[in-house]
Amino acid sequence: MATEKIGVYAGSFDPPTNGHLWMIKQSAKIFDKLIVAIGVNSEKSYTFTLDQRKAMIKEITKGMSNISVTSFKDTFLVDFAKGVRAGFIVRGIRDSKDFEYEKNIRSVNEDINRDVLTVFLMPPAKLSAVSSSLVKGLVGNSGWEKIVSGYVPGYVLGYLKKEFAFSKRGGYPTGIDND
Repeated sequence: MATEKIGVYAGSFDPPTNGHLWMIKQSAKIFDKLIVAIGVNSEKSYTFTLDQRKAMIKEITKGMSNISVTSFKDTFLVDFAKGVRAGFIVRGIRDSKDFEYEKNIRSVNEDINRDVLTVFLMPPAKLSAVSSSLVKGLVGNSGWEKIVSGYVPGYVLGYLKKEFAFSKRGGYPTGIDND
């Protein structure tokens, strides 16, 4: 019997976008099991809590039987991947800037653990400009809901509407960070 192919797709997913969902769907076709891992960086502020980000990803991947959602903190992604018996890390390449960055990270990961390979996927052009930061930067501007609805799954749009309404009422400020 062949060894199960396990991949890890990691990110902050703050919030998950249609680009993230595309990456998850494509990766789920490649691997027997895909672990969507939410990275937690204590030096970064997030718009959504870890529990909210997990809930959004679980909802938008409902029905995908080979997907699991978890989080990791205070470890290198390659070490996390090894710890969950994954042989692959999936990374998205949107443009040449992403490629240069990810190529360097891939080299470092290989120095740490040669048993975990990095797989690069390139989303279609219509998703290549979409990022969590872009989405959050649009929220609150005139007509934002219509524009953002093309960048995030409907369930995530509901979270964004709720977050924006809460912050407008004087709730905690929405933190804007890069992906």
